[in-house]
Amino acid sequence: MKISNETKIGALTAIAVVFLILGFNFLKGRTFFRTGNFMYAKYSDTKKLMSSNPVYLNGYQIGSVYDIQAADSNVSSLVVTIKLNGLYKIPDNSIAEIESSPLGAPSIVITQGNSTRYLQMEDTIKTRNAGGFFGDLSTKFAPVADQLQATLSSLDAVLRNFNSVLDPATKNNLQNVIANMNMATKSIMTSSVFLQQMLNQQSGSLARSLSSIDSFTSNLSANNQKLSNTMSNIEKTTDRLSKADIDGAINSLKTSIDKLDSVMAKVNSSQGSLGALINSKELYNNINNTVRSLNTLMDDLRVHPKRYVNVSVFGKKDKGNYLNEPIKDSTTSPSKK
Repeated sequence: MKISNETKIGALTAIAVVFLILGFNFLKGRTFFRTGNFMYAKYSDTKKLMSSNPVYLNGYQIGSVYDIQAADSNVSSLVVTIKLNGLYKIPDNSIAEIESSPLGAPSIVITQGNSTRYLQMEDTIKTRNAGGFFGDLSTKFAPVADQLQATLSSLDAVLRNFNSVLDPATKNNLQNVIANMNMATKSIMTSSVFLQQMLNQQSGSLARSLSSIDSFTSNLSANNQKLSNTMSNIEKTTDRLSKADIDGAINSLKTSIDKLDSVMAKVNSSQGSLGALINSKELYNNINNTVRSLNTLMDDLRVHPKRYVNVSVFGKKDKGNYLNEPIKDSTTSPSKK
């Protein structure tokens, strides 16, 4: 049987179209025959999710989106069919969220639950609408934008009022204020230069002060043992002073002083022998006369020794001419008889 060229071309074209359709569906994650492990997720907004978009669990791709269909004619909800790459134990309280990516296609991310019961094939997983990065940002920015608009309106009103009060005199005053502010800024700059010089690590006053403090602390560290010994001695001394009977010593000293005052009072009152000896004028005169007589006797003995001591066998005693008072200058030789 001879086949015409037209028939061959038609058959090859049909086969090419079939392979093209099968390859396109394969690239989208769909096969001609519905085989594999499937589960479902129901969303109110799929956020431009498409077939063949990845499905992740703990950052690992466990499958892809197989198909998306409307749950009813009003498209109030959408049913997403998920094709898994294998049999995975997914807890039945896990949640599937659609995450949008600003640089790529959206994907489904499953947050794993802690249940001990697992989803079976053809089950529907729990879902949650995630705002995503831009959704959360827009949601948070909306109140801020409203406040910013109100603030800009208030600022516009303030500027209008400000322009209405800016007469030439006020402008001149503002110029003077700006000039004064400029001078104050120059003064602050000069002060900052002086402050920088003071804070200079090499020659600043603060550096020298810190160097002196460092030297002082170094000396303290070097004499730490001596300081410890001194403090220990002071502690021992204070401990001994605290244990000493200071009150008793003071009381004893006070008693002794009282007794001494009593003795001195008796001495001054001419009571007793010592008081009479000290305060008696008559006793003083008698003692003075006795001393004077004794001096006279000694001078007479020195001038007339033969009168008192006779060593000659044939001589005679010296009589008469007794001294009645001591010689005024006993160091001079006696006068001739």
